[in-house]
Amino acid sequence: MMTSTPAPTGAIGLVGFDGDDTLWKSEDYYRQAEQDYLDILSRYIDVHDTQTARHLLEVQQRNLGVFGYGVKGMTLSMVEAAIEITQQMINARDLQQILDIGHATLRHPVELIDGVRESVTEIAGEYPVVLITKGDLFHQEAKIKLANLRDLFPRIEIVSEKDPETYARVLEEFDLPIQRFCMVGNSLRSDIEPVVTLGGWGIHTPYAVTWAHETQHGVADDEPRMVDAPTAFDWPQALRAIEAKAAQG
Repeated sequence: MMTSTPAPTGAIGLVGFDGDDTLWKSEDYYRQAEQDYLDILSRYIDVHDTQTARHLLEVQQRNLGVFGYGVKGMTLSMVEAAIEITQQMINARDLQQILDIGHATLRHPVELIDGVRESVTEIAGEYPVVLITKGDLFHQEAKIKLANLRDLFPRIEIVSEKDPETYARVLEEFDLPIQRFCMVGNSLRSDIEPVVTLGGWGIHTPYAVTWAHETQHGVADDEPRMVDAPTAFDWPQALRAIEAKAAQG
């Protein structure tokens, strides 16, 4: 834990950071899990038809309100999708292999993205920071521990969804107007759109791989309350650009 928190004196009073695919690599392991799932289904159907992957996405999306985000929800959706698309022909051995995919994905290594520690350290020396990540509580807690970033984040929020209501709640607890908040993340849908909709600011750093669900958003390429940062190394400079914009009102 940090022993002290910088007093916000500029136009920005709090900087939030996403976890998965912003601070550490994550989506690569989900995509490998999906490929392993398709390999299993290839024993029953032609998986080269894009409908197979689309069907899995549809099952995952309809289950988000029940299972939530994360590996456990993905695994349960894979089992459900496999039973549906094979018309209940899939055998117990292959269903067990799908469960094994989930177990393996839950144990994936946590690798920080290049530049993360350096840039978060620099920003945390000047601004209060908060980690806001969504997904399964146990898995997110494990990844945060393995990422070894707790010394930089005196406040960590693990949420079930990233929507305007969630961000508004977090900012209310900080007693900070949304206009003084900047969120750093890879997902336009979850990290940028809800924040700029409320009147906050966003720094977008795309990751090499993005889940199709997260590509569905309404953020314009020229969104004035967002700054693009190609890599984590660019976050301090991007935040200075946000400061200048926010100071202009």
